[in-house]
Amino acid sequence: MRGPIAPPQVPLAASRAETFADLVQDSVERLERRWPQLADIDFLVLDVPRLDGAAGPGWDETVPLGGAVTAGDGRPARVVIYRRPVEIRSKGRDERAALVHEVVVEQVADLLGLTPETVDPRYGED
Repeated sequence: MRGPIAPPQVPLAASRAETFADLVQDSVERLERRWPQLADIDFLVLDVPRLDGAAGPGWDETVPLGGAVTAGDGRPARVVIYRRPVEIRSKGRDERAALVHEVVVEQVADLLGLTPETVDPRYGED
């Protein structure tokens, strides 16, 4: 007998990428209550950062967990979270959710020109 193990409405049917995107969305929604201007920012999830021949700005020996691009040329500002580097650095769903939120807060703070503690007063708390 072939077919899915669980029906689509059951969380088991969600892929790792979909589950990760949900964590990012939860974090963004949490911040949007305090910062309504985040509705104008695109939040994206990519599997890994691109390497265009040489290391990008700010790259030394570490792989970034996220990035931010300011608005311009008719496109909105963007925050990108890299799924695989975050997954590798976290164990379990709770730790992954905390790391995702931390990365989102850091990137939003960078875009808004604020400190992460200003964006989310609970930043850095375990």
